[in-house]
Amino acid sequence: MDPEHLKMKKILDELEKIRGRHTELVSFYIPAGSDFNKATGLIAQEQALTRNVKNKTVRKNVISALDRISQELKLYSNKLPENGLAIFAGNISEEEGREDIKLWMISPPEPVKVKLYWCGQTFKTEPLKDIAREKEVYIIVCLDKSEATIAIIAGKSITIKEHIDSLVPGKTRAGGQSSVRFSRVRDNLLTLHFQKVAEHLRNVIGDMEIKGIILSGPGPMKDKFFNEGFLPNDTLKKVIGLVDTAYTEMQGIRETLERGKDLIQQAEITRELNLLKEFFVRLSRGRGEVVYGIDDTIEALKTGKIETVLISEDSQDFSKIEELCEESGAKCELISQATPEGVQFKNIGGVGGILRY
Repeated sequence: MDPEHLKMKKILDELEKIRGRHTELVSFYIPAGSDFNKATGLIAQEQALTRNVKNKTVRKNVISALDRISQELKLYSNKLPENGLAIFAGNISEEEGREDIKLWMISPPEPVKVKLYWCGQTFKTEPLKDIAREKEVYIIVCLDKSEATIAIIAGKSITIKEHIDSLVPGKTRAGGQSSVRFSRVRDNLLTLHFQKVAEHLRNVIGDMEIKGIILSGPGPMKDKFFNEGFLPNDTLKKVIGLVDTAYTEMQGIRETLERGKDLIQQAEITRELNLLKEFFVRLSRGRGEVVYGIDDTIEALKTGKIETVLISEDSQDFSKIEELCEESGAKCELISQATPEGVQFKNIGGVGGILRY
């Protein structure tokens, strides 16, 4: 998970622990592309409506929260962030009658898509939780001899990037053609089709960082595409499995996701296990290639020595480590306890780093 998503996730964890004494916690989502004046106008409108609230405490606290939001918005100089804003404000005091208004202003790393104003005893965090969730990116190539569909899977999002039709004829021969000649023509057209699919796949991947590729489709064509040298080695290594489907196009993509979900889950566990294996192998060599423990890891981060930080996902030191990773340019990897290796890592402190040199 990249630092921006990690930082937002930490804020959301903090927000979800807060409970208001009354319906006085304000959540305000401004979608990407919104007009600044309309957004500030909505706040002014809500301030006016809140003055009619009968409960004196609720009225006072909500108006105070809206005042904080209004003042903060003025700092944006009439121009909202490109991805919109999620704003949370309210009285977080646990003592009745005491005011402690706190505000969180989040410009997320991906566009806000909902327009929402909400007052409650909890903050409305659901719209941001999907953005905060790490979106592992996979590519599905669903193909047969007639066509191929290439889709990008990121989180819950499915995006069809390419649809390629082939010129491969059916098995019925054109009039006058010998079976040998017809078979040769058909094989050549199938080869051209697969070459074209491979080229489109390379273009879709480009410089994108993906977790894996799933090849799918009805019949044996996906196996032929995988086994007979149509994919370069670097792309071939990213193929995590082959899935049988009854269809191609969008229906085939959805069928692939349903039948291949275990492949994706296993790929994530495998990636984590490979990372932990590298860490423990380097540790066992005793050459100073890794550090572990909070103090040594922080010291190595401050001096820019760490390439990748490993940290258990429930670590109390996450915020401190995340800030240092941002400053030093180190990559931060969350480690679950879903495997014995993850538990072993937790038992030696749950924080460590693979050094750059």
